[in-house]
Amino acid sequence: MQPSRVTAVLGPTNTGKTHYAIERMLGHRTGVIGLPLRLLAREVYDRIVKARGPGVVALVTGEERIVPPRTAYWVCTVEAMPEGLGCDFLAVDEIQLCADDARGHVFTDRLLHARGLHETLFMGADTMRQAIIAMIPEVTIMRRERFSELTYAGSKKLSRMPPRAAIVGFSVENCYAIAELIRRQKGGAAVVMGALSPRTRNAQVEMYQNGDVDYLVATDAIGMGLNLDIKHVAFSATTKFDGHRMRELRPDELAQIAGRAGRHLAPGTFGVTGEAQELDEGVINQITNHQFQPIKKLHWRNSSLQFGSIKRLLQTLEERTDNDWLTRVRESDDLAALRALGNDEIIAARAKDGPSVRLLWDVCRVPDFRGISKGEHAGLLTRIFTDLHQIGHIDENWFALQVARIDRDDGDIDTLSKRLAYIRTWTYVAQRKGWLRDENHWRDQTRAVEDRLSDALHGALAQRFVDRRTSVLLRRLKQKESLLADVNDKGEVTIEGEFIGRLEGFRFRMDKAGSPDEAKTLRQASAQALVPHFHLRADRFYNAPDTEMDFTEQGGLMWGDQAVGKLAQGDDPMKPKVVAFVDDEAGTDVAAKVQRRLQHFIDRKVATAMEPLLALKNDDTLTGLAKGFAFRMAEHFGIIPRGDVADEVKALDQEARGALRKHGIRFGQFTVFLPLLLKPAPTRLRLVLWSLQNNLQEFPESPPPGLVTVPASTDAHAGYYAMAGYRAAGTRAIRIDMLERLADLLRDKNSKTGFEAVPDMLSITGTTLDQFADLMGGLGYAAEKGERAKVKAAAAPAKAEIVTQLDAIGDSTTGMVEEGNAPEVEAAPAVEPAADAAPAPEAEAEAEADAVAQADAPAAEMEVFYTFTWGGRAARQTGRPAGRGGDAQRKQGGDKPAGDNPRRGKPQGKRGPKPDDKPQNFAAKPQRTEKKIDPDNPFAAALQGFKPS
Repeated sequence: MQPSRVTAVLGPTNTGKTHYAIERMLGHRTGVIGLPLRLLAREVYDRIVKARGPGVVALVTGEERIVPPRTAYWVCTVEAMPEGLGCDFLAVDEIQLCADDARGHVFTDRLLHARGLHETLFMGADTMRQAIIAMIPEVTIMRRERFSELTYAGSKKLSRMPPRAAIVGFSVENCYAIAELIRRQKGGAAVVMGALSPRTRNAQVEMYQNGDVDYLVATDAIGMGLNLDIKHVAFSATTKFDGHRMRELRPDELAQIAGRAGRHLAPGTFGVTGEAQELDEGVINQITNHQFQPIKKLHWRNSSLQFGSIKRLLQTLEERTDNDWLTRVRESDDLAALRALGNDEIIAARAKDGPSVRLLWDVCRVPDFRGISKGEHAGLLTRIFTDLHQIGHIDENWFALQVARIDRDDGDIDTLSKRLAYIRTWTYVAQRKGWLRDENHWRDQTRAVEDRLSDALHGALAQRFVDRRTSVLLRRLKQKESLLADVNDKGEVTIEGEFIGRLEGFRFRMDKAGSPDEAKTLRQASAQALVPHFHLRADRFYNAPDTEMDFTEQGGLMWGDQAVGKLAQGDDPMKPKVVAFVDDEAGTDVAAKVQRRLQHFIDRKVATAMEPLLALKNDDTLTGLAKGFAFRMAEHFGIIPRGDVADEVKALDQEARGALRKHGIRFGQFTVFLPLLLKPAPTRLRLVLWSLQNNLQEFPESPPPGLVTVPASTDAHAGYYAMAGYRAAGTRAIRIDMLERLADLLRDKNSKTGFEAVPDMLSITGTTLDQFADLMGGLGYAAEKGERAKVKAAAAPAKAEIVTQLDAIGDSTTGMVEEGNAPEVEAAPAVEPAADAAPAPEAEAEAEADAVAQADAPAAEMEVFYTFTWGGRAARQTGRPAGRGGDAQRKQGGDKPAGDNPRRGKPQGKRGPKPDDKPQNFAAKPQRTEKKIDPDNPFAAALQGFKPS
């Protein structure tokens, strides 16, 4: 039998060493390959299963064991490589880990003792050349060159990181922070760490490989042979904690990670980011030229162990070697656990023979995946060893309880990661042969729990560090695929199933983006996908009835509950312009169609609501002063305080007034207006048109419909109350049509001598007496407040009762008895008491009773009343308000109230006879031309009656 051929395949990363080893192994009938990470072991296992099928490939790691009955090829982690299999082929990858402080002794042991029957391969860095030759003189060295070029790209900010980049951190917290920042700026990143389960790691890698995300955040685990499509590697730090201290990474360690950039023939780049310092020129040259200091020492621990006692086992583990290439490994975790358990008297008493010591050593090799304190880990190992030693297997009730506590997939990333680390311990225990009574059941059970936790962790990582919406859209855009958008009845926009915002009218309101880059992606995707929807919506809007549209009191134009435009000032106050709210992405055709439809709507709205005013303005039969007054009314939207047009009204003759009255104009004492325009709809539109004409930033709202008076604001814009159909008077404003009705009542009152308010006045204005007094003060009246006893209805006998009493007296007079003319009845003469006579007891008692009655009588109930007199002249002379709010009417136009003589400026009241009837002098004047009576004048019939026949 020929001795095993030993070959060392050495070279930098991306030389195809692992691929070469797989091909060589499949060329043999049986084989075993040891890999540095279970993540890489799983990757290689999947490749071989794809080539040979699952029935002949085994996967053995610390926490996973898949061994088919007809296994021909074993894929293992280096620590889990089975001994004594006698396979034709054996390979160990990343052999340079012989120099690793923590695991080096395992790789060194494989280098010294692991051999295939026909072929043995050791793959790794060229720095191991001299050490391998020294340990295996018969070895054949095979040098492999890198397939692609690796260059240094300097420092880059994360915001400028190119796509398909891997950012390397050296702690979990650092990786999470980087991933969070990339999510905000770039849409998301996959996270790969050695602590992840293979299932979680594969799911994260798949996201990166299929393009869901363009960035990968990883620890130095990616340096161990993971083949990913990476174009750039950026170091966020160049120092790491190695379990004992913080130290700088060696150039060969940096090269091992940087070499992941550039796959096969594609070139790659590396650099730094964040707070990492620029690499030295010498380090850069070593990495790019693949020239590093050779390894001088290999970590070693004696593998020829003796199990006679715990003490003897410790001695053999601590043995030294005389080989200059080998150095004893520092105290490992398993050795520390053995020392701790050996100091326990109970454990020491039980581990007295060889099998017990061997069992104790196997238990001490259970890794501390949880990262708990050494004391807690020693306590766990004590319980496991005690069960195995006492009853031959671990208590399954206790084991089930430990697994059940972990079998929960709720919680955040840290919680799930901790549970996943805990289940790895129990998965490792379940893989040990003979430790559990029903080991197959518990292997499946712990694997299922780990899978559930792995899936939950992957979901939590993706939710936290990946904006799936942005990543999906980016991939579709890069692939130049047409994006499928959908808009539901609520206006919610989804593209490729991802919610990206809302369509409000013809404007797209993008959902909140985490970064400018994300916002740009969303906007780009929506612009491409929503164009067809904009056109369909514009067609539907153009054919929609006017009943689906409306305007707001701030000049907005609505389609249902969606804003589609706003009104703007036009050349004609009655013809406002329209500004359509349409995104630029919708196109000019959509914008023009929406603008036309809105213009049609508002033109019809003005024509309907302002029909009386437009008919007045466009009446060609009006001429002269009537035509000018009609234009004046149109300029003021159908309402003008009379004081503002007093001269124009005075200049109108009866014929002109009659022509204007045909259009419904009412010439009131305070206001000239069109009553039909006081309805809520015209009032609401009039205020909007007036606000546009005056370029107001905030449009005032119309008063609630149906109210006769409303509170008057002191900071209202000049002219607002007139446009609202009200007139400010004091602290309140009264509707102008009701004010004219009040003026009709006041016309019959004597405002010179004073008058009181009647119930009709309070009813018309809908005010209390105090509010009415304030209102009258605002109209120019002085209100004098007073109090008086409230007069109750007297309980005097009626006339019929008086007649009955008189009849009872016996008066023979017949007929009606006039009030005040009743006959007198003679009374019996009164007898006056003597001066010195004492009062009669009955009289004294009666007097006392009267005194008490007067004392107990209630006080008379008082009532408040106001006496109103015209105060216009006094107000004009003193410059102070007349009564309450006397300035209010002058601000509204200075009209005189009803009954005032416009020449004298004071009330006339009712005229009585003159004190002296002196003869009057008359001047001769030309006979005045008699004007025809307007038949449409409401007083035409009365005037006709006064006309002499």
